[in-house]
Amino acid sequence: MLMRTDPFREIDRIAEQFFGTTARPATMHLDAYRDGDHFYAAFDLPGVDPDSIDCTVERNVLTVRAERRRPTGDNVELVAAERPMGTFTRQLFLGDTLDTDRLEAGYDNGVLTLRIPVAERAKPRRISVTTTGEGNRRELTPA
Repeated sequence: MLMRTDPFREIDRIAEQFFGTTARPATMHLDAYRDGDHFYAAFDLPGVDPDSIDCTVERNVLTVRAERRRPTGDNVELVAAERPMGTFTRQLFLGDTLDTDRLEAGYDNGVLTLRIPVAERAKPRRISVTTTGEGNRRELTPA
């Protein structure tokens, strides 16, 4: 059986929930990157039930909310509780260059990955240059 004696454990636990530590962050970690015509955001959510994940977009604000719960039941006896539990929320401000109407989300191996296409108007495009003919050519002279 695990035994741990620490008179300040409860105070530390409460402080870590509000402020977080390196080992126990208060927010979910994220990687964001662009690959070609898509922007990706990957959130670390190990041990989270996929049904508890909620992603919403309002204007240009993306909100991800997820909940991790402790096992419950008549025969469950909590021996150690070091993993952060509860509701985690993270907001991202998305640029106008992303097409949030076609946002896709997938959850695999504890990672929530959002795939957001870059809007057509934001993609690089070639502009053709036309000439008006040799007769309309002007030379610039210094003033």
